[in-house]
Amino acid sequence: MINKIITGYEKVYGKFKGNIYFAPGRVNLIGEHTDYNGGNVFPCALDLGTYLVVEKRNDKRLRFYSENFADLGILEYDLDKIFYDERGIWTNYPKGVIKVLNDDKYIIDTGFNMYFYGNIPNGAGLSSSASIEMVMAKMLNDQLGLNISKIDLVKYSQLAENKFVGVSCGIMDQFAIGMGKKDYAILLDTKNLNYEYSPFNIDGYKVIVTNTNKRRGLADSKYNERRNECEKALEILKKHVEINALCDLSVRQFNELIFYINNETIRKRAKHVVYENERTKGAKIALEKGDLILFGKLLNESHKSLRDDYEVTGIELDTLVELAWNQKGVVGSRMTGAGFGGCTITLINEEDVNEFKIKVEKEYEKIIGYKPTFYDIKVGDGVKKIK
Repeated sequence: MINKIITGYEKVYGKFKGNIYFAPGRVNLIGEHTDYNGGNVFPCALDLGTYLVVEKRNDKRLRFYSENFADLGILEYDLDKIFYDERGIWTNYPKGVIKVLNDDKYIIDTGFNMYFYGNIPNGAGLSSSASIEMVMAKMLNDQLGLNISKIDLVKYSQLAENKFVGVSCGIMDQFAIGMGKKDYAILLDTKNLNYEYSPFNIDGYKVIVTNTNKRRGLADSKYNERRNECEKALEILKKHVEINALCDLSVRQFNELIFYINNETIRKRAKHVVYENERTKGAKIALEKGDLILFGKLLNESHKSLRDDYEVTGIELDTLVELAWNQKGVVGSRMTGAGFGGCTITLINEEDVNEFKIKVEKEYEKIIGYKPTFYDIKVGDGVKKIK
């Protein structure tokens, strides 16, 4: 891979004399739509991700090139005139990082030649946008000696997506990508950013990520709508109980207060969030105990809640999950990510993986009209400099 991206860089910019950085994608094992509700999430970093080959310039020109959007060529901007660009929309993620750092008085006074290459499927819900933000943040911190902590790089990257790109994402994606650890998942309490590494020990089993190949984009989805619905539920419940976020409530407490939410839709959204938070904590314990049957059961319950209460699945995700539930060796399956397309994760006995792929592909294509794509995931490290 290193030789491939150096060759790509040299075709665009000439002889390579710079550095290479990598930020992974992430998959969330369980804990969906809890991160912006003060709850727990349980993601891990992947060995797929975004590579950035970079070299400093002697002026203030920012030159962006992505092998994934090669038809756009080199997109060039001035450091003193950072703006949101509809034409080169992918560049808004790294430019957003520059903007939020500038706004916080960090001095970025030199331009760069940058070559990006990502092997995360675009729009699949594996966090290609946060991967781009984090690799940019790591590069700037390293190249310019900004001395920003890794946790703060995570926060700045989230802020870039919130304020510059305009997507109200929670912090999970950037956190998992920034703080990932090979062969470990992370239980993250998004309320206070307390976290624990949990060994990803699934001997004899595999986690298969299956891409619906229906592209999704957070800004174009109903993600912001769901977030607003949760805020409405919180506003109602705060009149009756002292909480700062929906996930401050236990399931028992929520069930005692549920009648205060008269709107059925708002009630369902809040129910998913509170119950999902409990499932996430239970999933970590189950995985640590090696109770993969319970872990799989929690995955299934998560999907049903996302389908029925949060309503963020859709025919493609539901079809993949329901097909998985009927396959030999499958312990559990659910959608992962924000929803409305993207991917599922399936925990399956490794002996049954090949048959699973053949059968699910055939049936999915028959129902949906095109094939899914499968990934045998490996849990990798977080953002890093690799050359």
